[in-house]
Amino acid sequence: MELLQAFMIGLGLAMDAAAVSVSNALISGRNKKIALQSALSFAAAQGLMPLAGYFLGVSFAGYVKAFDHWIAFVLLAAIGGNMILEAVREIRGSSSNEEKTVSFKTILFQALATSIDALAVGVSFAFLNRGNIFLSCLIISLVTLALSLAASFAGSRLGVLFKEKAEIIGGIILLLIGLKILIEHVAAGK
Repeated sequence: MELLQAFMIGLGLAMDAAAVSVSNALISGRNKKIALQSALSFAAAQGLMPLAGYFLGVSFAGYVKAFDHWIAFVLLAAIGGNMILEAVREIRGSSSNEEKTVSFKTILFQALATSIDALAVGVSFAFLNRGNIFLSCLIISLVTLALSLAASFAGSRLGVLFKEKAEIIGGIILLLIGLKILIEHVAAGK
């Protein structure tokens, strides 16, 4: 039962990472390096954050939980807004045939922003006295890796269809994910 629960938690936590992977692939197209960097970064963050939350315990969790949604929103809104601005500037300016890509630094910020909820999950693991926190974190990480790779593949297919508008669509996706996180937490009174 513990493995099934870890798998289900992994699915829930991986949804935002998968959506961001689609966004990255919309911009980068069929860039396998970006897809792999995104998937590995998201998997590592989703696997390590519950572990960090587990070991940090209750005192730090109350502090982070009060504003974790704002951190995720600001990071994703800043990244998404910047992507939209760059795309609009490029559309208005000269049209270059330069291949678009997502920087590794951006991917790391995305991984952090999409894994903040995983920190709180780790704290809940501590309260629940999870049998094997390392196994749970490994399962969460593997689920995130698989979903992010699949999402990157889907996004690269969509990127070919949308071409120059892909970066704007990707930025909008990031803004919407950040807004979703903010609304869910504010509505829940967290």
